[in-house]
Amino acid sequence: MENINGEYHFSGSGQNGEQQPPQGSTPNDGGTRRPRTHRPGKGGTNGPMTPGRAVRIAVIVLAVILIGNVISGSFYNVSEQQNAVVTQFGKVVRTDSAGLHFKVPLLQQVHMVDITTHGTGLGYSVGPYGQNITDVSNGVMITSDFNLINIDFYMEYRVNDPVAYLYNTEMPEQILKNIALASIRSTVVNYTVDEAMTTSKSAIQSEVKSRMVEALNEQQIGLQVVNITIQDAEPPTTEVINAFKNVETVKQSAETTINQARKYESEQIPAAEAEADRIVQSAEATKAARIAEAEGQVARFNAMFEQYQLNPLITKQRMFYETLEQVLPGVKLIITDGTTENVLPLAPFAGGSSAEGGE
Repeated sequence: MENINGEYHFSGSGQNGEQQPPQGSTPNDGGTRRPRTHRPGKGGTNGPMTPGRAVRIAVIVLAVILIGNVISGSFYNVSEQQNAVVTQFGKVVRTDSAGLHFKVPLLQQVHMVDITTHGTGLGYSVGPYGQNITDVSNGVMITSDFNLINIDFYMEYRVNDPVAYLYNTEMPEQILKNIALASIRSTVVNYTVDEAMTTSKSAIQSEVKSRMVEALNEQQIGLQVVNITIQDAEPPTTEVINAFKNVETVKQSAETTINQARKYESEQIPAAEAEADRIVQSAEATKAARIAEAEGQVARFNAMFEQYQLNPLITKQRMFYETLEQVLPGVKLIITDGTTENVLPLAPFAGGSSAEGGE
């Protein structure tokens, strides 16, 4: 027994090699006992780290990290601007839209596809300072009247089939651009240079889009054209540009004159229509008056004819006398039966002057 720092340590051991308590005390006698010391190699909680224990801890940590990664990798979120194509062993399983989704860990892969609308220029490119640079190889085209025109388009497109976009071709955007250029050339060649620059822009845009839709349906590259518009259309040389500007000025003057003529027409036509209505109404009134007068004369004639049928001779004589008075208003008329030899002077009955002359 040794006394170290006020503590007794026993170096003796029992038959089994274990240390014995001091004499006169038992484990339960409440006496003072020295603290137990840990033997090396037993792997106590506060003992030294052994290689086996370190390996076990590392394996546990790696397993926890791996399980965490597997769990976190099993869920994925798709935004409103995306679609997700899920594949398993290289085969498409499904397509997911916006929201939180689950996939089988280590067996399924997710490929995100942007489905927002994109835009690109055709026939020009944007320079470092934002200016448009003409692409001669793609912007200059021939028209139906064998003139050259520099025409620029702006195309908007989007992905409408994510699976076809990913797997049907390697360069869908390049194929879309080639289809657009082919459709533009096939359309512009059917119009004159004047039409392509002025009056037929809307028709050209509509026809180009129709051609592109048909071609994209055949190619199945997963892209859809949303809109295509003409940005600018002008001749390729300065001299021709100035000439066309003059033509455009003349056309605007012609349109101004036409508009003025149409304004005059819109003012004169209502006035002429009103005058025509007045004339028609006046004619209708005259017609009604003439018809009424004719009907009155017919009624008078019918009445006279009825009297004539009753006394035809008297009526004939009266009509004869009345006709003579109208034809010969200034002639003195003497009526006799043809047997009278002397005619009495009846002049005084006609007027005072005749009576005096008769005297």
